[in-house]
Formats: sequence, C-alpha cells, structure tokens
Amino acid sequence: MAGKFEVYKDRAGKFRFRLKASNGQVVATGEAYETKAAAKKGCESVLRAATGAPIEEVEA
Repeated sequence: MAGKFEVYKDRAGKFRFRLKASNGQVVATGEAYETKAAAKKGCESVLRAATGAPIEEVEA
C-alpha cells in the first residue's frame, strides 16, 4: 500500500494535512489553512513539487 494524505481539522478549527507512510508513520505535515479545499490544494502542491525533486544537504 502506498502512503496517503489525510486532511483534518485541528483544535483551532483550521484545516491541515499530514502525509503518512504505508506503515502509518507521519512523514510530513502541512501548515494551517482556512478551508478544507485549500488544505487539499496544499497536498496537490506537495505532490507536484516532490516529483523528481533532488535531495540536498544544507548546513544548519
């Protein structure tokens, strides 16, 4: 099974998303959005941006 995005409402009433790996572990979370539709667009943006993205090491 592939990973999945979950869209949910947080305690403050904002919508957020999290990306879960196939084992259920959360591997990424999104910022707070005013609407569920905006949170879903955030998921789509991550999908587009991650396709073929290189991994870069940076100094802290």
